[in-house]
Amino acid sequence: MTTSLQRARPPRGFTLVELLVAISILAIVAVLGWRGLDGIVRARVALTQQMETTRGMQLAFAQMQSDCEHIATREVVEQRPYLLVGKDRFTLVREVFTENQPSRLQVVAYRIVNGNLVRRESPTTRDLIQLDSLWQAVTSDSDANAAVALQTGVTGMQVATWINNAWRQGGIDPGANAAGTPGQTQPPPATPPPPDQVPQTTNEPTGMQVALQAQGLQVPMVKSFLLGEP
Repeated sequence: MTTSLQRARPPRGFTLVELLVAISILAIVAVLGWRGLDGIVRARVALTQQMETTRGMQLAFAQMQSDCEHIATREVVEQRPYLLVGKDRFTLVREVFTENQPSRLQVVAYRIVNGNLVRRESPTTRDLIQLDSLWQAVTSDSDANAAVALQTGVTGMQVATWINNAWRQGGIDPGANAAGTPGQTQPPPATPPPPDQVPQTTNEPTGMQVALQAQGLQVPMVKSFLLGEP
């Protein structure tokens, strides 16, 4: 009889301690899962921002390359400056070609303003006297033309020029800090060297390298351009 009663007794439920242990385990698993999911979401957001920044930088570099390919030469501007490099900025004179029209000149400036990479261009002209006024207005930041923001979150820009088989940081011409301006003439030596030993030097840059530092990128993005048509 006793054995029959023990077999008929319903099974007992979980104790309070067992429930607390189970709830604790579920809570730990939930926290670990939430942290993993949060890390994935944060990584995805950061990766998306980096991709957008990289794409914006590439578009800005493409615009710079187009301007550099059409940069004016000393012969076109008649000894006037056509490239000026400074801290977080550079200015150049480019040729603008329109179908069935003669080429015209335009001053283009790139600047870092309040963390934004902006591009400003002047009206086009074929008058060199007017070009002088446009150059002065752009280089002195008194140009009233609206600037176009190419990329946000840019913290710095470094520009180097390729002159005489070497990269030079900052200014172009040591005397005037601008390409296209005549430099100082050195007196000829008492005994001139043979023609095949005369060094071929010039202050005319043939290439330019731009490094842009953006927020969220550990290293700057660097792009090199040829000055003039390749």
